[in-house]
Amino acid sequence: MSHSAYGKIWVAAQGALEDLIQKEIPAEPPRPQKDQQVAFHTLATFYVKYVQILRSLETVYDQIVHPQKRRVIRHMLDGVMGRVLELKREMVDLEFSEFHYYDDILQDLKLTPEDIEIPIPRYFVSEKIRVLKDRERILAQILAKAGPQELETKVNVKQLSLAEAVRLIQVSERARQGRLRAKFMKEIRQEEEKEQQARIRGVTTLDPDEASTRIQKVWRGYSQRKRTKKERLEEMIFLGMLPAPQQQQTSAARLQAQQVESARHVVQEEHEVEFQHALVSIRETIRSLEGPDIKESLQEQIRQWFIECHDATGKFPDYPDEEDGGSAAIFAEKTPEQVAAELAAKEEEKEKKKKSKGKKDKKSGKKEKKKDKKGKGKGKKGKGDKEEEEQGWKMTPSNFLPTVVEGNKSYKDVWQGRDEGHNFSQRFDGELIKEEKRKEVEEEIRIQVDELMRQELKNLKLTVDREKGKKKKGKKGGKKKKKKKGKKGGKKKQKKEKDLTADRTIESLYEELVQEGLLIRPSRTKLTDFIGEYSYLGTTLRQADIEPMPSLSDVKQLMALYGILPLGSQAVHEKAPLMKTLLLAGPAGVGKKMLVHALCTETGANLFNLSSANIAGKYPGKSGLQMMLHMVFKVARQLQPSVVWIGDAEKTFYKKVPKAEKEMEPKRLKKDLPKLLKSIKAEDRVLIVGTTRRPFDADLKPFCKVYKKILLIPRPDYSSRLVLWSHVILQNRGLITSALDLSSLAKITDGYTQGHMVRAVQAVLTDRRVQLQGKKPLTAVEFISPLARQDPIYKEEEEAFKTWYAKTPLGKKRAKAAKASEEDGESGKAGKSKGKKAGKKGKKKKKKKKK
Repeated sequence: MSHSAYGKIWVAAQGALEDLIQKEIPAEPPRPQKDQQVAFHTLATFYVKYVQILRSLETVYDQIVHPQKRRVIRHMLDGVMGRVLELKREMVDLEFSEFHYYDDILQDLKLTPEDIEIPIPRYFVSEKIRVLKDRERILAQILAKAGPQELETKVNVKQLSLAEAVRLIQVSERARQGRLRAKFMKEIRQEEEKEQQARIRGVTTLDPDEASTRIQKVWRGYSQRKRTKKERLEEMIFLGMLPAPQQQQTSAARLQAQQVESARHVVQEEHEVEFQHALVSIRETIRSLEGPDIKESLQEQIRQWFIECHDATGKFPDYPDEEDGGSAAIFAEKTPEQVAAELAAKEEEKEKKKKSKGKKDKKSGKKEKKKDKKGKGKGKKGKGDKEEEEQGWKMTPSNFLPTVVEGNKSYKDVWQGRDEGHNFSQRFDGELIKEEKRKEVEEEIRIQVDELMRQELKNLKLTVDREKGKKKKGKKGGKKKKKKKGKKGGKKKQKKEKDLTADRTIESLYEELVQEGLLIRPSRTKLTDFIGEYSYLGTTLRQADIEPMPSLSDVKQLMALYGILPLGSQAVHEKAPLMKTLLLAGPAGVGKKMLVHALCTETGANLFNLSSANIAGKYPGKSGLQMMLHMVFKVARQLQPSVVWIGDAEKTFYKKVPKAEKEMEPKRLKKDLPKLLKSIKAEDRVLIVGTTRRPFDADLKPFCKVYKKILLIPRPDYSSRLVLWSHVILQNRGLITSALDLSSLAKITDGYTQGHMVRAVQAVLTDRRVQLQGKKPLTAVEFISPLARQDPIYKEEEEAFKTWYAKTPLGKKRAKAAKASEEDGESGKAGKSKGKKAGKKGKKKKKKKKK
């Protein structure tokens, strides 16, 4: 695609964003929405449209090569990402569910489920690729040093004596010879049987013409059947009744598109380097050429202000402090009288505040008592009015809407009507850099001029108003002392955490954590490798008051929203709803660990393993545990983003520790985890991710206090299993033909997880079986026997997960809301029935009166 094509995508995204901003910030504030379904529909529509804009902006940011445009798009991209997260939180608070369904909205907007998949911005990894490569190299070196220690953990091979080895070889060789002899004897017997049958029937020789006719008949039948089969297959593929055969090689068009994209990335880097050089060079030229003129003009303006203030008020003004903006406050389009009056008013306010502090404290108690007495009579009416006003749902204030509005404004002001016909190669715009750098240079010079003009003003005051100058000096000295006292008091209040490793470098701590196995290398797994299909009946089931099981596609979307987007962007993480912990709960084999590794791969995060099995025996004692946690979180903060993984998270909160696990001390982290969570702030891109397959073994209250965001990962449904079988077979060098009935295979494997399917495919598709696929295609029957050796997930286990999730805080809220809606429905029916009965009684009374 060309520069203009990506430019059009950007223009379309900005247009859609402009419409959304007008709807989100209307001229009149909207009234509270009492109907929950209407409120959710509004939120979901906003969410779907923002996701579409996010997808467009992510594509544009990845491919546009203009460095200044990319900065504006990046600003918008962060704002839209944050807004999507805020809308998701609103929907969760409204419906008390992590999973939402937008089938009706997709139908209205004529979209597919793929159109609302959360995109993972590629700049998360691409912009720090060098750092990641250096980290990978250091990690490889440390692991290479620790290599011999790892080899010791391998299983020892049993050593055989010479006699035992000879006997084993003899047994194997005799068995091989016996198999060959049996095969040879079988072939001899078959030949003898054929000869005997030929003797009985009597051999007859055919006429050459008849023989050729028979050969032609057989060959023509074979060739026609082959041709018919091929045509039928083509027709079925054309109608969509059969999947198209997988292409072994990517198409030429796709290869060319990939080459163009990579070439644009190279151009991006070149233009960025040029832009950075231009920033420095243009700033220096402005400072050298325009700096003296700017300095002179500022001095003249400030001197003129001195004279005007003296003429208007009869005295020289006080020069604004640096905190108030210095001389910038003078030139804020105000007259000298207004500036002098503002400065005087500020001083008076400060003095009044100091004097009236004590008086206000005394009077406040009396006033509150009077108000309480007066308000007793009016209290009931006032409360009723407030309750009526507060009823219904209102959108909470957004932290990201101002960012989006600001980005949209900068686009309108600078780029919307800009003619770039001359800039075909999309290099930087020098005029925009000059405008920006001129302001920076002016600010720098202004600070220098302020120092000179303050001194000049002091000299003027000394010569003209000596007595007044002395008094003002005294006041200034008093102010400074008070400020210092305030600063000292503030320092005392702030308590700094003790740094247990102040004498050590981050590199040494990193190396120690790798050697101890606490910092591990994540596998290169992407979120797209977590295969799952969208649930198309979610909205229909919810309207029928049936809670649908979430699909794997929904889980993948939540992982992107709650994990990848906040960890990938610092700007989003600081303002978005703060996520410190995330729990992935589900049966064994559903892909919990895979999601953790995908989270690290997509964001370039470090992976720390604090599972109870991994930390057993390491850093013993209370002091050792504190040192370990301090080291882990210090390195995690310094090298953020970071993911702290706690496998088998329920073990930390066991109700009762099993005897077999008492030596491992699985509850070591129970007391320290809540303290660690308090220390994680908005600027720390550190996420604690727990995985569990038996959450019901944990004490629920402390467990849910630590893990406030819980994702329940179910076993795959039919549509997901169908996609999974196809993906896993192709991934393991299998060929999908018409002989392989994937639909039946997906149907009979209900209850099996992704892990079960992978193991079954790996067991079937050995090297020899892969080679035989051309002669003997794969069939569904071959996968049944390896599946039969594995235990599926039974209904009892699935119900146990559902009942446990219903006891979590969000599950309780949803159950409570469902109960309240049922009661409202029943009360509404009862009201209608009472109304009907009252109407019938009234009619009867009227009839009696007439009689």
